Amino acid sequence: MNVPRRSCKELVVPDQALDAAAVQALVADATAAPSMHNAQPWRFHHVRNSNVLRMRMDPARALPAADPHNRGLHLGCGAALFNLRVAAAHTGWRARVSLLPDATEPELIADIAFVRPPDTDQDLAGLYTAVPRRHTNRNPFTDEAIPQAVLDGLKGAAVAEGARLAFLSPWQVDAVLELMQDAETQEAAAPDVQEEVARWTRAQAGRTSAEGIPRDAFGPRRHGGRAVVRDFEGGQHIDGRETATFEHAPCLAVLGTQRDGRADWLHAGQAMERVLLQATLDGLATSLSSHALEWPELRWAVRDPLSAMGHAQMLLRLGYGPAAPATPRRPVSDVLEIV
Repeated sequence: MNVPRRSCKELVVPDQALDAAAVQALVADATAAPSMHNAQPWRFHHVRNSNVLRMRMDPARALPAADPHNRGLHLGCGAALFNLRVAAAHTGWRARVSLLPDATEPELIADIAFVRPPDTDQDLAGLYTAVPRRHTNRNPFTDEAIPQAVLDGLKGAAVAEGARLAFLSPWQVDAVLELMQDAETQEAAAPDVQEEVARWTRAQAGRTSAEGIPRDAFGPRRHGGRAVVRDFEGGQHIDGRETATFEHAPCLAVLGTQRDGRADWLHAGQAMERVLLQATLDGLATSLSSHALEWPELRWAVRDPLSAMGHAQMLLRLGYGPAAPATPRRPVSDVLEIV
């Protein structure tokens, strides 16, 4: 979906304005989105008696070692932006989005104006119940095949947001698994990346329980199977953590875009979240993997040269599995400023 750019001044502001409680509720739903290492790299700004919400990246939550160009950060912000659009539709508003509206403010992700449309966007509103239910699931899935009609619907969800979703054939799965092993080897030789992962996946000074990936969301250690699941334990030893056999025929998909700029990353993030929410409604468990995509040479290898996709943005694993715990979120008061 190509969203035309508008300056903040050009955005329509109707007579009926959002009150503070409505803005807080919208932002709470937005922040349920996934982000790299659950860093939650977003900030929101709202002026009272207006219907414009500004979204900015939070550079303090960037990951310079693993995500030096902030591609992953933009994916997370795009996912939060999509949740915002879904929440708006659910409450009878339409979110008019202007991506990257001011080149002089590189941290400004989007201006969002809320208007009352004559008809609610039912496609977006229908995804709302999945927003609080969607959780990254690092547990084993079954080897039950996903119906083709469901897979086709997920492809359509990606297309609706200007991206493409390609499900991998068995030989492509083998290739991706090899790339994941290469990524683990490269990470083992990169202390800055290891330190960054450790900082967001275990309690350290300056980290709270409202951010990062808690240990109960790591999932079990793998002692069998072939699923692409990143193990965040690293050199830690977690007492009581179980081991399990993962699926032998994992269902993996690559989400990608034709181009690879900041706006494309934001579209990819919105597409990713639309796919994840639709998959949740379809009864699927999902997890994300950016491990191989964090290394430029490996990311390029993930790309299918016969596809028009161009640039891989995220690997998705889908299947049927047990429920996963929710990861924590920062209080809305930490990410929203109302003046």
